[in-house]
Amino acid sequence: MRKQFLFIFSAFIVAYTSQAQTRTTRIGYIDMEYILENVSDYKEAKAQLELKAQKWKQDIEAKKLDINILKEGLKAERALLTKELIDERETEIKFLENEMLDYQQKQFGAEGNLIHQKAALAKPIQDQVFTAVQDIAEAKSYDFVFDKSSDLTMLFSNKKFDISDQVIRVLNRTDKREQLTKKQLKDQEAKEKVENAIDENPAMQDRQKALDEKRTAREKLIEDRRLEQEAKKKEYDDRRKAIAAEREAKKNGTVSEPAKTDATAKPATATDGTAKPATTGTEATTTDPSVDKAAERQKLYEQRKKELEDRRKKILEEREAAKKAKEAEPQKSNTTNN
Repeated sequence: MRKQFLFIFSAFIVAYTSQAQTRTTRIGYIDMEYILENVSDYKEAKAQLELKAQKWKQDIEAKKLDINILKEGLKAERALLTKELIDERETEIKFLENEMLDYQQKQFGAEGNLIHQKAALAKPIQDQVFTAVQDIAEAKSYDFVFDKSSDLTMLFSNKKFDISDQVIRVLNRTDKREQLTKKQLKDQEAKEKVENAIDENPAMQDRQKALDEKRTAREKLIEDRRLEQEAKKKEYDDRRKAIAAEREAKKNGTVSEPAKTDATAKPATATDGTAKPATTGTEATTTDPSVDKAAERQKLYEQRKKELEDRRKKILEEREAAKKAKEAEPQKSNTTNN
């Protein structure tokens, strides 16, 4: 019985070893820094921490400025101070310098608040990442998953083994599921199946990437056309408003701005050489439109009258010349006969 058990156990070990040798080992890796930078909660908290660090830096700069002021004051007054006062001021400056260095080390040192708060900020996200990595590794039969951003040295890494984007999608799905209705949840699950199929098939990944690029280019083209149409519409509206304003100005009898400037800047000169008083802006803008139209009609009438008078004179001159030429012909014939 014991020999049979040993034989069966040995056969099982040999079969398992043979199966392990024939099966391909699956290896993947993640980039923890890349994942953290693409998680919205972490980015918001990191931005707040950076504001706090900026405040710490400003406090340190203010302390340095105060110390430099004390040093300059001591340097200027050293010749007037006793040795006791000089020692007292130097002791105060040394105390403030040590206090500033302690504050700087407390905030930005290797064990400072900035390092601790960054670690506390990343810890919940890292826990979620580890959980997501375990789920992906179990679902897709990964044997090893490494962290590219850790102390592990990776001399070369093929992008197709990077599952960082899959981890980010898992984290985003978890956040979205809490806010979705049943119908939206069903649509989300269908979308997740498509994404999982793309992750499994590199050819589908390339195809999907090409489709995404085309969609992005198409959306950019549509946006450019929309902006162009808005610019044309704005230009048309501005032109229409300008024409309407010009018509309104003519209707009200107002004078344009350049005309006002000329009227106020250059006084008119009378025929006798004396300067007439300049027309004020009020007088220019209050010109009666009916008077302008009457003056224009009178000017056209005078011009037409002059043209008719010139034409009448020309006709009379032509008739007089023809009459003289006709009278001269009989006299010329009589001369030739004699």
